[in-house]
Amino acid sequence: MASALLAGLWAAALLAAADAQANGFASLEGHGGPVMAVDISEDGARALTGSFDNSVGLWDAERAAPIRWLDGHEAAVKAVRFIDARRAVSGGDDMTARIWDLETGEALHVLEGHTGVVEAVAVSPDRRLVATASRDRRVGLWDVESGAHLGWLEGHGGPVNDVAFADGLIFTAAADGTIRSWDPATRQMKRIMLRHGFGVTAVLVDPARGWLVYGAQDGGTRVIDLATDALLADLTADRRPVLALAESPDAGQLAIGDGQGHIMVVNTADWSVVSDFRAALRGPIWALAWDGAGTRLLAGGIADSAHFWPVGAKAAGPLMDARNRPFLRDPATMSNGERQFQRKCSICHALTEDGVRRAGPSLAGIFGRKAGTWPGYVYSDAVARSSIVWSEETIDALFAIGPEHYIPGTKMPAQRITDPQDRADLIAFLRDNS
Repeated sequence: MASALLAGLWAAALLAAADAQANGFASLEGHGGPVMAVDISEDGARALTGSFDNSVGLWDAERAAPIRWLDGHEAAVKAVRFIDARRAVSGGDDMTARIWDLETGEALHVLEGHTGVVEAVAVSPDRRLVATASRDRRVGLWDVESGAHLGWLEGHGGPVNDVAFADGLIFTAAADGTIRSWDPATRQMKRIMLRHGFGVTAVLVDPARGWLVYGAQDGGTRVIDLATDALLADLTADRRPVLALAESPDAGQLAIGDGQGHIMVVNTADWSVVSDFRAALRGPIWALAWDGAGTRLLAGGIADSAHFWPVGAKAAGPLMDARNRPFLRDPATMSNGERQFQRKCSICHALTEDGVRRAGPSLAGIFGRKAGTWPGYVYSDAVARSSIVWSEETIDALFAIGPEHYIPGTKMPAQRITDPQDRADLIAFLRDNS
């Protein structure tokens, strides 16, 4: 039943794609992994995307065309924000954040010190401060101009999932189920505004209108009064978790993205639902941002591209990730070696010289190649300096003890294949297909 439903959705998506561009739908194509973060500049002219392929994309939003790639992160990019017309900040799984010069594509500052993944970044209204929220239960404060670390906000009992500046304060949302406000000057907590029964995944604050909206792991989506913490509206749609919140430029509409691939748009005047639609064939909506006119939403999810959705469009648009990914195929249709590759390697590596950006280098011609030599790929220092030549023996050793032990300092994720037969089958598959 489930496969038939997905097949029907896929067919509908392909039919809709033919008319999509005419109705204002567009996609930002070029990443080689899921798009996990998006932002749009204040003037609506440019967009940022952060991906599992370790890169940040800078785009012409109107033409849906890439301007340049910002490379330097050593793991997936989970958060992106414009600072101003010439700078942006990103954070990710490599436990760092980076402040970028958008004109040159160079990293002006690398913000180091977190001991966990950086889940979210925020920029103060005066553009002087950056805040980074991390799984290490802390929020870091940084000076935009110098990149200097100004201190930590500490006290949450779980990973900090989101952070926002508003009304002279910093607001944090965490897996401990609380939302807290902080004084950025003293880095002291002001108060705990909310205690939710499940982890809070996203927070958005509008001080001009006096409300805060949050989303949670259990699908709860609620609006509370900033002054009294009183409940103003309950927007819960029983789809979990809530992962993304975005307010339109005129503050008249709120968009909510969830883990089941839906986007709901709400009128903030009376909290009525304007539209509620499925945007992804499968998987989550990780990130949302409004365009400058407040007429389109940019969404990121499991697809390798970000998608623009016209709000209130009369025609349905193409579902995100309308292609069947190889690693989601029925395991019974693959050999054991292909299964090992598709499930453990394919999201980061290609077998051909396809030119697609990915988190790892292509495996084309891997046998006999010295480690760290695929053209154009940015390797960790550990791999770049390595004398390893890839062979059946070295690939077997890599997965027998794990990359982190075989090449200490590599940015390749920790992963072992403990069964010798599984390793042998993978190597045979690579021999035949790379």
